[in-house]
Amino acid sequence: MKYLLMICGDETAAEYADAGCDGWSEEMTARGVIQGGAGLQPPHEATTVRVRDDNLLLTDGPFAETKEQIGGFVLIDCADLDEAIEIAAKHPAAAYGTIEIRPLWQP
Repeated sequence: MKYLLMICGDETAAEYADAGCDGWSEEMTARGVIQGGAGLQPPHEATTVRVRDDNLLLTDGPFAETKEQIGGFVLIDCADLDEAIEIAAKHPAAAYGTIEIRPLWQP
């Protein structure tokens, strides 16, 4: 089953951006669970797109005003939610931020 790990943190999480993942990526690659992923530019670099009544509405930055923002993502393929939780809990960002696990939509 495929899951998206959304790695979230507040503005202080940016200080960890260059720290790497302390071997997490290498371990998960060796296990064959990583399907892709990347870090993201800061929220002020975002552009939000909405279409309402056929009008294109663009917003600079994130649309949601929250303390935590998505800083990166990892797409994993694993047996079940229990394994996804185990993988997310090993990620260094779990110690200073939040990792949301979301199953991919599979019609």
